[in-house]
Amino acid sequence: MSTATEKKPRLTTSAMIASIAGEGQRVKAAPFGKALVELAANRPEIVGMTADLAKYTDLHLFAQAYPERFYQMGMAEQLLMGAAGGMAKEGLVPFATTYAVFGTRRAYDFIHQVIAEENLNVKMCCALPGLTTGYGPSHQATEDLAMMRGIPGLTIVDPCDALDIEQAVPQIAAHNGPVYMRLLRGNVPLVLDEYDYQFELGKAKRLVDGDAVLIISSGFMTMRALEVAQALKADNIGVAVLHCPTIKPLDEAAVLAEVAAKPRLVVVAENHSVIGGLGEAVSSCLLQNGVQPTRFRLAGLPDAYLDAGALPTLHDRYGISTSALSGRIKAWLD
Repeated sequence: MSTATEKKPRLTTSAMIASIAGEGQRVKAAPFGKALVELAANRPEIVGMTADLAKYTDLHLFAQAYPERFYQMGMAEQLLMGAAGGMAKEGLVPFATTYAVFGTRRAYDFIHQVIAEENLNVKMCCALPGLTTGYGPSHQATEDLAMMRGIPGLTIVDPCDALDIEQAVPQIAAHNGPVYMRLLRGNVPLVLDEYDYQFELGKAKRLVDGDAVLIISSGFMTMRALEVAQALKADNIGVAVLHCPTIKPLDEAAVLAEVAAKPRLVVVAENHSVIGGLGEAVSSCLLQNGVQPTRFRLAGLPDAYLDAGALPTLHDRYGISTSALSGRIKAWLD
């Protein structure tokens, strides 16, 4: 056994629900809950709703600040979405939280028929997107974007970090219509403030430039992409990163401009199945507009039921850790 292997810490079951922040990384606690509390101070029409998961979506902060505007719907996600739609019809702006698997797979028809068909102002903020939990397929929302992209008129947001979330909350509240936002909760990494970044609903932003590789990413995979860009500098591989926090509507103009700018490997990195997510949205955009990248690869999760286990192990196994993604990109460049 190598020395490196001997020194590697043994992962415990707590790593199945650990923060995605790396050791020593800057974090902010509960950015969603704090941003919503601040926004609601001057927006009395905002209400908070959840399906027995206030503590685990950071909505408990809203419940403490505005108990008269907080609604605990119990373990009934269909009821949560149906009631949110009813409140929106009365002029309120409900922020409905639960886990992404329950908010999408379990309540899809209610979102489709009650909320989206009538273009109601319901903001669905759903935690544990993709591979942010090790508790297996029952809790891993690896197909939520594929499902929600099919709903007409629904805006979809996949923020990278605490800054993205803080700035997205008032913008999705101001947006006229339903929104589905993937939610990072607890101690959320703080990354984008180092890149002169401002969230704009519907807009993608290039964070760094590079001549060899263009990574188009969303969610915490933008954090991974930035780490990869730093790591590959040592090999004189220039990596550009285009962050797409809004999945629908996709900022097609930004995607087309970046891909057409120079010949390089284009990689779409996402914390979602390769079926139906950002990768397919980008590839469809390129194909329909006649833009042909030099090479194109998807770095998402496989079309499979994923394993249970510690998150660091699973991120390595499925190719979305920094080291795994770096290795995949170097192999694609060969």
